[in-house]
Amino acid sequence: MRTGSLTIAAAAALVVAAGVVPARAQAAAGCRVTYEVTSQWQGGFGATADVTNLGDALTGWQLTWSFPAGQTVTQLWNGTVAQSGPRVTVTNAGWNGNLGAGGTVSVGFNGSWSGGNPAPTDFALNGVPCNGGGTTPTTPPATDVLGQVSTVSRVRAADAAVQYTWPGTYFEGRFRGTSVGLILNDATNDYTVQVDGATVATIVTPGRTTYWIRNLADGDHTVRLAKRTEGQWAAGEFGGLVGTVLGKPALRSRQIEFIGDSWTAGYGNMSTSRDCTSTGGLTRNSNADVSFGALTARGLNADYQINAWSGLGMVRNYNGQGTDNFRTYYETDLQAVFNSQVWPVPSSWRPQVVVVGLGINDFSTALNAGEKWASVDQLAADYRAAYGAFLDKLRARYGANTFLVLTYPDLSYQTTALADAIRTIVQGRNDAGDARVSALFYDNTALGLDLLGCDWHPSQRDHRILADAVTRHLAGLPLGW
Repeated sequence: MRTGSLTIAAAAALVVAAGVVPARAQAAAGCRVTYEVTSQWQGGFGATADVTNLGDALTGWQLTWSFPAGQTVTQLWNGTVAQSGPRVTVTNAGWNGNLGAGGTVSVGFNGSWSGGNPAPTDFALNGVPCNGGGTTPTTPPATDVLGQVSTVSRVRAADAAVQYTWPGTYFEGRFRGTSVGLILNDATNDYTVQVDGATVATIVTPGRTTYWIRNLADGDHTVRLAKRTEGQWAAGEFGGLVGTVLGKPALRSRQIEFIGDSWTAGYGNMSTSRDCTSTGGLTRNSNADVSFGALTARGLNADYQINAWSGLGMVRNYNGQGTDNFRTYYETDLQAVFNSQVWPVPSSWRPQVVVVGLGINDFSTALNAGEKWASVDQLAADYRAAYGAFLDKLRARYGANTFLVLTYPDLSYQTTALADAIRTIVQGRNDAGDARVSALFYDNTALGLDLLGCDWHPSQRDHRILADAVTRHLAGLPLGW
């Protein structure tokens, strides 16, 4: 269990039993303690206790509390610590024993926990309880991250967190107050944090931490954490929110799934030059949260998934690399992580639209010697067959009512095989009675794409143009939205 800030105050003087208060210290007339878990990981945590003296000046102090779930202090600074069972006693250091009226001293420590980490509620300063008028922000148990936040992304429960790999994974929650903490464990990916719809932070490979958003206006807020980058080989972990967590937002009734490659993943879309090596490289310049899929969905107030993998194709990867194609990983929860499994599609995920963009990597480079296809015609035949089977899988997965939109850009500089294949696939499905399959051609020239992202990929401007194109196409479908 995670806990946020805990504020406890008392104003009345109480009689202190003999032997409880150090001989050199006076009794406090009242006190306030703000207790905050600043970071948490499996079996351990860091915390601070800010103690405000509401009585007369003190020349020595002791702060006591009891841990309610068997936690143990392992290291403490700004004082000395003794612990007997759940009872913790912190005595001032030699240099901070004077605590004036209204003065505050801060104690920090690391601790261990097992099974739960609820906040103490019985703080006392020199034997006087700090127990008046406070409120106790609460959070759901650490194992119930999805009880705090809403998501339709592919995630897997793992101890006190959820794991994920697919780009654009996002979580939405609600909280009350001026701050909120986000518990993360991810040394690979970057994130965007939004509060009330405004971006307030970009988190770069956070590692194991509780990332705090502070100094907000006091009140009720929404918070959104979105994974910007790809990371197919290492799962990120989100351990939930810390603070006064409110009921999570309801899922939206509209749902869209985006399937594809680097265009769909937002590869290098934040760059303003095709060579982005001098501006932070590919990872720093990629942001799935402003890819055309994310922009389209948010513009339509829809929840969405971005299931994309740069460099992979339907049957052939970029420049003929590797043997695993996109279809190898499409159904997995954690992509190429060693323990990845088939993602159990929940009843809450039933997209009305699936937008598929696979084929650039199949056809954008010439066939190499040693590849399994002797000609582009052979490649196109395999592509059409695999695409048909993939659409059958989507139909079995989501039903006959889901609209399937097959997108493709202009590759005429290399071949027309992709465009010809898509048109043939769509016509065949329509002729067979499946009218809910359509094609969307991204005419690079007509749309005015500049392809100024890393390595000739769509730029942020291009993604807005592509989002408009997808939105217009969806507006022409009988979705009933």
